[in-house]
Amino acid sequence: MKYLFFLLLVFTTSIYAQKQDITLDDIWVNGTFRTVGLESFHSMDNGDFYTILNHSKQGTSLDKFDYKTLKKVETVVAGNDLAGIKYFDDYTFSKDESKIIIGIDSEKIYRHSKKGKYYVYDLKSKNLTLISENLIQEPTFSPNSKKVGFVYQNNLYVKDLETTNTTQITFDGEKNKIINGITDWVYEEEFAFVRAFEWNGDSNKIAYIRFDESKVPEFSMDIYGEDLYPTKQVFKYPKAGENNSEVSLHIYDLTNKKNSEIILGNEKQYYIPRIQWTKEKNTLSLITLNRHQNNLNLIFVDGKSLQSTLVLNENDKAYVDIGMKDEITFLKDNSFLWSSEKDGFNHIYYYDKNGKLKNQVTKGNWEVTSYYGFDEKTNQIFYQSTEEGSINRSIYSIKISGKNKKKLSKSVGNNSAAFSNSFNYFVSTYSSSNTPPVYTLVDAKTGNEIKEIKNNLNLSEILTNYNLSPKEFSTIKTKDGEFNMWMIKPTHFDPNKEYPLLMFQYSGPGSQQVNNRWNNVWRHDYWHQMMAEKGYIIVCVDGRGTGFKGRDFKKVTYKELGKYEIEDQIEAAKELGKRNYIDASRIGIWGWSYGGYMSSLAITKGADIFKMAIAVAPVISWRFYDTVYTERYMQTPQENPSGYDDNSPINFVELLKGDYLLIHGTGDDNVHSQNSMRMINALVEANKQFDLVVYPDRTHGIYKGNNTRLHLFKKMTKFIENSLGTTESKELQIKN
Repeated sequence: MKYLFFLLLVFTTSIYAQKQDITLDDIWVNGTFRTVGLESFHSMDNGDFYTILNHSKQGTSLDKFDYKTLKKVETVVAGNDLAGIKYFDDYTFSKDESKIIIGIDSEKIYRHSKKGKYYVYDLKSKNLTLISENLIQEPTFSPNSKKVGFVYQNNLYVKDLETTNTTQITFDGEKNKIINGITDWVYEEEFAFVRAFEWNGDSNKIAYIRFDESKVPEFSMDIYGEDLYPTKQVFKYPKAGENNSEVSLHIYDLTNKKNSEIILGNEKQYYIPRIQWTKEKNTLSLITLNRHQNNLNLIFVDGKSLQSTLVLNENDKAYVDIGMKDEITFLKDNSFLWSSEKDGFNHIYYYDKNGKLKNQVTKGNWEVTSYYGFDEKTNQIFYQSTEEGSINRSIYSIKISGKNKKKLSKSVGNNSAAFSNSFNYFVSTYSSSNTPPVYTLVDAKTGNEIKEIKNNLNLSEILTNYNLSPKEFSTIKTKDGEFNMWMIKPTHFDPNKEYPLLMFQYSGPGSQQVNNRWNNVWRHDYWHQMMAEKGYIIVCVDGRGTGFKGRDFKKVTYKELGKYEIEDQIEAAKELGKRNYIDASRIGIWGWSYGGYMSSLAITKGADIFKMAIAVAPVISWRFYDTVYTERYMQTPQENPSGYDDNSPINFVELLKGDYLLIHGTGDDNVHSQNSMRMINALVEANKQFDLVVYPDRTHGIYKGNNTRLHLFKKMTKFIENSLGTTESKELQIKN
């Protein structure tokens, strides 16, 4: 038996020795860990079908599949059949699905916006019509499929597909001054939408928002490029406390060619973050918010009389989160479904058309995280929630009455769904920290799997060749609460050794990093695995202010961004440092954006705990960040100066003791490199040493160029190794 055990041990050790360590080239160059997915998946309105874009050497094809059989029904359109268009990267069906808008040559503008060349392809006649010779934005079919609205150079246009005539609706559009039908920078970034115009149901009116940026201060960035002299990018960026665009709501009547401004009167507020026509074809709905974003109005506007009516008001002592109000669901009688945190957790509510509450549909100490739709045939609502724990996502159906709730997902982890128009089927996307994405067809009535569509078994097989440790989910208790945590240990972990600790976090309001899903899209988790194998314990803690644990947990940071979040990271580091296998003298932390802000606070306010910090694209003072985001959580600097200054690392640089690496891209239109420049000045004045890497012309994601991410993570890896060392390096030091 002893001999057999020895053979097994040798065999196991031999297998273990054959495994590879993850390299930076694997992560950022070779695409070794690329996952497969369903590209540009779209559920069709007519019948139980869906479409997917497929790219090949022959060109792009848009293929139609049957939900029931998963078999390809037809190729709707193939690029090599279109004159001059072999590849396309964007498509939108008309409401009756008789036509398609096809986009090519897209040019990215900001996070969500782009411009490009767009064509209309008629599926019956096979005619291909160029919408405009210019690069345009947001081409959108009218409901009757006969017209297309679009924006060019900040003005709104309509192309009649029958006559091919184009009508210009607005004429005052001007860069950095007036925008019609497209959002300004801060609306796009913080309210997460670009198209600010909507067709009514009769296709004879367009409602749109006009942005007057005239009084918004300009921000400029040098673009170094490759020419002899750099150029400047100049755009309107309202920093906290400064002027925003003045917004107004308008309706253009295509019948009489009349353009009217909607006077909202007493219901007018500072922001208009949503507009949407209701089921009553001439009734427009809009959401308005005051500047503090703690008072929200839902307003209906009569498209004929242009009179407005306040339907619903919602307020909060901190702020009203509009996250799930992207599209209100109006029923046939114009009653509507709405989401709210008013009972302490985000839930679905049902109101009549006058704004009177009919009933609260979902209830419990958990959050509705996505709303998928309402089936009027069965009176069922489909949604995603945290009912199986705040780190998990599950799919449910429930009657509009709040009864007969049924769980439709089978596995614990991250489940999301794309429903057919009939709500008979949905395509499930499932992943967990141990399972890469799996796509399956599911019966929406029972939740039973019908057939697997696509999986990542090939990736799973590749990963068996690498040294990987599972994420260990748990909670950590400090004097201020109990928080979700994950930990990655080296595969060769020895509880009798001491390991340096590297903490990763983001910590922004309503965010979540501790979640049971596959490696995040930025591929940081593969790098964390690589660092664990080098001899580090990697930990992530979601402290106060993060999301999916109720209103009070999230909104405790109101008017004090950074204060409670950094306290929780410091206290978590202290608790982790008490564990026998963690070396409390070698604790580091890193983060990006809000996480970079936290890392900068950690190395200053937490200087006695953290030996090292890396801050990538950090906010350094909330005075430098935009109005909509910052004032939602902090009010203005004029109203709350101490909230801004008491939690800015600029004001605590004299506390710095450890190693600090500051990284920023000069082309960051979101968190301007001004933040890091101000931090550098403060550090220099305090005679504090630090490391700095500047990436010319790179935006907030720091990814432009083939080797940018590789270079960035090489630098970060080396910095951590030089600062914290590894288990092996410490042992060598002791022996010597």
